[in-house]
Formats: sequence, structure tokens, C-alpha cells
Amino acid sequence: MVNGWIILDKPLGLGSTQGVAAVKRNLRQAGFGKVKVGHGGTLDPLATGVLPIGIGEATKLCGRMLDASKIYSFTIGLGVETDTLDLEGKVIAQSDVRPTLADLEAALANFTGPIEQVPPAYSALMIDGERAYDLARAGQEFEIKSRAVTIHTLTLDATDGVAGALQSATLTAHVSKGTYIRSLARDIARTLGTVGHVTMLRRLRAGPFDLAQAISLDKLNALGQGAALEHVLLPLEAGLVDIPALNLGPEQARAVRQGRVLAGLPFNDGLYWGRTGTVPVALVELSGGSLTVVRGFNIADVAE
Repeated sequence: MVNGWIILDKPLGLGSTQGVAAVKRNLRQAGFGKVKVGHGGTLDPLATGVLPIGIGEATKLCGRMLDASKIYSFTIGLGVETDTLDLEGKVIAQSDVRPTLADLEAALANFTGPIEQVPPAYSALMIDGERAYDLARAGQEFEIKSRAVTIHTLTLDATDGVAGALQSATLTAHVSKGTYIRSLARDIARTLGTVGHVTMLRRLRAGPFDLAQAISLDKLNALGQGAALEHVLLPLEAGLVDIPALNLGPEQARAVRQGRVLAGLPFNDGLYWGRTGTVPVALVELSGGSLTVVRGFNIADVAE
């Protein structure tokens, strides 16, 4: 049984589902048979960077990855807006207005902290049972409501322009779940009195995973050609480093695996991951000294 994470540095042009398929294919070619695989946060084909892919019992944590904050580097091309808000779409608006560096720096303060944003029409949001991008491609009119998101930090990395008039700007954003960088780029440009779209998008971090842990598609493909799995696989608990571990005795671990509530534990309330030795047992919630199971992991303890 294979359990853990492969963190793919997703290349340009590859969809997230294609990344999952590549992991399945290489595991199968390496002789691991049919393995459950899922990703922890969609990246558009025109985006690159950190794509966490859960394998086996780690797929139970993919939802946590979807809810985790993320860090992106992105470039806003100023003066043109497309219907998809990136390079893939058709031009729907143009402007001759070009902001100055001072204009941009002043505007960024309005996009830090809690903000409201309207997701792109070309997104995977469900509208009356249909994907928004399917409705958009069919030319249908529909409304997407604004949503509350949080921009934890937003920093300016580089600009490009002539005689003080900016043509593009590259920024790094640390954002909450549900944030659309394409919408953020659109709104920054509009605040500057112009229009814009994303010309480059790279995810630098997703939850506890960053580019230092990511592997290339070539290294993933080497797995299917005989490379050792341990060179690309991170343990399941690598997706839990942001919460404390709780050591369980043999009887406690047995009770947790059976889904029973443990009472009288002298620990603070909150989310933990229970383990026996080094083996993850379950994601658990403590409240008033009582422990309940959030997600159990079906991983055998070699000592049993």
C-alpha cells in the first residue's frame, strides 16, 4: 500500500487532472497497481508550480489542502483585459491608461486584508448546477456573487515600463482559500484606472508544501522507468506539519481506529493528528478533554 504525497512542480500547459493521471500512470508502470490518487488544489493549465498530489490514505487530507492558504507569484499585463482574465482568452477591453509606480504602490494597500472579490466567469464555480466556465463558453449570461477572501500579504516584486508608465507588474500574494488571482489582477488594474490580465501565474506554496519539496515532470516520469519511489514520495504526515501531533498508547490507538470517543485527555482544544509511534492513526478534534475522530487513516502499525 502506497500512502503519502508527491508534490509536482506543474509545468505550463498541463492541467491538474492530467498531473493526477501522470502520477497514476507512473505508479502503475512502477508496479504499484491501482492506487487512489487525488490533488489538493486546482491549477489552471497556464499556471505552474506547487501541485500537492495525495496518494492512498493521504487523499483523505486533500480537502485540507483545498482549504489551506496559498502563495502565488503573478504578473499583471496592463492595458488589456480578456474574458478569461489570462492569456488564454479573447480581448474584451483595452485602455491607453498606464499607471506610475507610485500609483501602483498606493493602490496595493487597498488589496491587503479582508476584501470582496467577484470570481472570474471562466471558473469552476457551480451556477444553478452548471460550471461557470461551461456557461461562459456557451455564451450564456449569468451573475457571480462577490465573496469574502483575505489577502494576508501582497508585495511588489518588479515592474516593466517606459518613462514612468507601467506596462506590467509582478507581485507575490499570500492568500486565503477561495481567492482568485485572476480576479485580484483585474481589480488592481481597474483601481488604477486601466484594465489588465494575468500573463504569468506560479504557485510557490500550498498549505505546508513549497517549491523546495516539488519535483519536475521528468523526475516523476523517471519513477515509471525504475527510479525509487522514496526519491519522490513524502510521508502522509508531511501534510500535517501545521498541526500538533498527539501520541497515543496502544489501547488509545485501538479505540481511535474503532471510532470511539476518548475522554479525560489533558490537552488544549483543537485539531491534532494522533499517532502510535511514527504511524499516523487519525486526524482528531479535542474539545473539553474529549477526543473525536475527524478522519481515520487505514495504515497498519508494523508493531501490531
